Amino acid sequence: MRLQDCGFILNQASKELRPHGTIEFPCAGYSSHHTNRSKNVIPWHWHEELEIISIVSGKLKVKVPSKSFILEQGDCIVINSNILHFAAAEGDCRLHSLVFAPSLIGGNDNSVFAKKYMLPLLSCHSFTGYYISCKEEEQIVCWFQEAFTSMLQNTQGFEFIVRGCLSRICLFLYGIFEQELGIQDIAMNQDHLRIKKMLAYIHEHFSENISLGDIAKAADIGERECLRCFQKTIQLSPIQYLLKYRIMQGAKMLLNNPADGVAEIAGFCGFDSPSYFSKMFGRFYGCTPRSYKKLNAEV
Repeated sequence: MRLQDCGFILNQASKELRPHGTIEFPCAGYSSHHTNRSKNVIPWHWHEELEIISIVSGKLKVKVPSKSFILEQGDCIVINSNILHFAAAEGDCRLHSLVFAPSLIGGNDNSVFAKKYMLPLLSCHSFTGYYISCKEEEQIVCWFQEAFTSMLQNTQGFEFIVRGCLSRICLFLYGIFEQELGIQDIAMNQDHLRIKKMLAYIHEHFSENISLGDIAKAADIGERECLRCFQKTIQLSPIQYLLKYRIMQGAKMLLNNPADGVAEIAGFCGFDSPSYFSKMFGRFYGCTPRSYKKLNAEV
């Protein structure tokens, strides 16, 4: 089974829409190269599948709500189902990842594997992202590598190998979080729901003149609570995230709509002033919008 191509198709709520694997075998493998250029970041997003990321070379910073991790060569991280996450390379980084549906391990929801192990693990409030050191948990890293390599090489019966290795990893995680399974963190769950609503609002209305109050209203909370929720979950203020998202959308438009001028794109992205758009663009991408268009057109 060949690896799938990397790329993100997200809805307004930052949920990834592309399928990972197939109905028959809901697991996909990815191999990708990232640099510290802003266009190479993995944006905040979430999906119903679990994800395991392994660092082949370089260094990667991964964020989940309220936590940040620095992964180096050989390290892995497991991201739980439905958890927002973001990643950016620190320099030059190559990574492998497997994204798989819980049903690959648990089967139907009435099976013992689902009821006893997978469903409690998926709903564990402490399990957002789990860092796996290649030095301290070498066996877990080996299981991932065995699963990934078997898929990459299309080994005979790779489906059994992948499911077996990922099952071992999930059982390991169950043991790590066993004492916390079934404990509900209402505040954390509420923050996750609120941030998804507010991100959806920003993504839908970023081109408009929206305020902190507008963003807070999308989740039916006050401005102070909105600030706290953003800072706790994604370590950015709402306005910082809005500005970053506008600039990233502007960068996409520069490449996808080459006939449009900088002033036109700036206006569409919610900037009153083309010069301010260019200034913020320079801070984020390290070059002017026109230079960015020219550099990427030559790649």
